[in-house]
Amino acid sequence: MFERFTAEAREAVTGAVAHARRDGSSAVGEEHLLLAVLDQGALDPLGVDRTAVAADLAAARRRGGMSRADQEALAGLGIDLSEIVSRVEETHGEGALAAPAPRRRTLGTSLRAALGRPEQDRRHVPFTPGAKKTLEQSLRIALGRKDRHIGTLHLLLALLSRPGTVCEVLTDHGITYATAETAAP
Repeated sequence: MFERFTAEAREAVTGAVAHARRDGSSAVGEEHLLLAVLDQGALDPLGVDRTAVAADLAAARRRGGMSRADQEALAGLGIDLSEIVSRVEETHGEGALAAPAPRRRTLGTSLRAALGRPEQDRRHVPFTPGAKKTLEQSLRIALGRKDRHIGTLHLLLALLSRPGTVCEVLTDHGITYATAETAAP
């Protein structure tokens, strides 16, 4: 599948891995793919404010990745998500729900730390099931459009076709599947 990716799409995938590493995430998620696509300027022709989208993704991460639909469903059960986030952060510090899972220390990291050597940043960062589905969906979209290659547009359309926080953030900024598809060259 990756042989069909354009250079820009490959850069987006490696950029997503870099975003996950920078965040200290244990896996590459859909939000990392979106941040990498944003970095490449793929949404600039659509008039999207990169910093606003990144801030909205950070706010969703702060809520533990819960979307507005999740928040409304919990509210229907009488559970106030913002109150839960406030209480958790009151006890454990701001961004406690967004904190990455602690990494297991291995013998290699322990030895490097004991010798005062920096930890290698070449560790494998797996993709979440959602991110994998997004990459698969980008292939299906390219095939459906009869395109020979998978580009950043296909990645964006795949992100918009999957329900969740990333799609919600994009639609909040006026980007829908239809607008992205019509703005494509």
